Amino acid sequence: AAVEQTEFDVALASFGDKKLDVVKVVKNITGASLMDAKKLVESAPAKIKEGVSKEEAEKIKAQIVEAGGQVELK
Repeated sequence: AAVEQTEFDVALASFGDKKLDVVKVVKNITGASLMDAKKLVESAPAKIKEGVSKEEAEKIKAQIVEAGGQVELK
């Protein structure tokens, strides 16, 4: 029987056309400064959060996708 994955890494694949909106969302999610969030977004693909629950990973993904970014859950 396969073990269901319980921890996920949320990685920003791309910031799309609305980089500023994605930076704002990443800043809120990570608690980083605006400059650090901008650097993180510009370095995509980049991990946003590591070892989070499936529910939290889906919530983060939805926020970033709504802002115009693309996300991978690993």
